[in-house]
Amino acid sequence: MKRCRWAQGDEKLMQYHDCEYGKKKGNDDELFEKLCLECFQAGLSWRTVLYKREALRKRFYGFKPERIILIGDEEIREMMNDESLIRNRRKIEAVIENAGLQAALFPDEGSFSSYVYSFGSGAALSQDLKRKGYRFAGPVICESFLMSVGAIEGHEPQCFLYGRGRD
Repeated sequence: MKRCRWAQGDEKLMQYHDCEYGKKKGNDDELFEKLCLECFQAGLSWRTVLYKREALRKRFYGFKPERIILIGDEEIREMMNDESLIRNRRKIEAVIENAGLQAALFPDEGSFSSYVYSFGSGAALSQDLKRKGYRFAGPVICESFLMSVGAIEGHEPQCFLYGRGRD
């Protein structure tokens, strides 16, 4: 079975590709998690992020914005010393700041989902998120995010999942 090139040669990547990548997400917290993970990926491989995802979920309270916004300086210092995480202060602080915006701008369940799935390009989403104040939301990150959540096609033409819908 042919997959996207990035998903070959690693069992965890193949599992993620086959079961999660490019599929629409059911709720706003799942979408926010994916956006945060794409932020953490900047300059790194997806494999690195995927292998640290469980630790990131734990330290960022399941990526629940209302909980993330309570993270303070001491907890950030702890995160910077935690080898199970991606220890980049700018990315950690961006996730916390973005969580505050998320909680304020999209307080009702389904509102972030409706917003995200209204965009057809990473450039357009990036421009709007940056206008709202989001950090680590450049066009490449937003394009990868939209592909990962099934808003736009992300599978390569030779992949068995290419063009098979995103539900």
